[in-house]
Amino acid sequence: MYQPKHFEETDRAAMLGLVDAFPLAAVVVSAEGGLEANHVPLLAVAGAGEGLILRGHVARPNPLAALAAAGAPALAIFSAEQHYVSPGWYPSKREHGQVVPTWNYRVVHAHGRLRAITDAAWLRDLVEALTRRHERDLANPWQVGDAPADYLERMLRAIVGIELQVDRLEGKSKLSQNRSAADREGVVGAMERLGSDAAAAMADRIRGGR
Repeated sequence: MYQPKHFEETDRAAMLGLVDAFPLAAVVVSAEGGLEANHVPLLAVAGAGEGLILRGHVARPNPLAALAAAGAPALAIFSAEQHYVSPGWYPSKREHGQVVPTWNYRVVHAHGRLRAITDAAWLRDLVEALTRRHERDLANPWQVGDAPADYLERMLRAIVGIELQVDRLEGKSKLSQNRSAADREGVVGAMERLGSDAAAAMADRIRGGR
């Protein structure tokens, strides 16, 4: 990933926070016919030492299952807030006009090697962990045990667990850090006036600096 220094995210906790808040990853693998890309919710768990493991599951017919079984190298891309930035929002446009459009965004890239898991107990534990994570803020959270046992057995037989052992984690937070304070305030003000949830979220990020 192209990484100008002023956009590089080096805070591991911030990167893991993004992965937790935006868990739907684009998992990209080089396959025989070209690049294979799948969108998979992944759960980050601690590995040995400072290691990081990302876990999820896919349907058995998904080509990613076979690629994981073969130990293919993969890239998991997590995307957070993003928004277009108009040059008309910069006060500096009125001063010298030397401004162009751009796009602000936050992403994390996790590089590593995949493996596949078919053990039924492991898969049950994974599904329960994913469910706890994604149901935790709901008033009446669903639990895996709420479904009939025979139905769960059929569903578990239909999936394959995937695990990405992360060997490199890189983050990028492009939040107008290369602009002057006045230009950043101009962007924040314009986004707040837009009134959309996406614009408000990005305005908050720019104001916070990360």
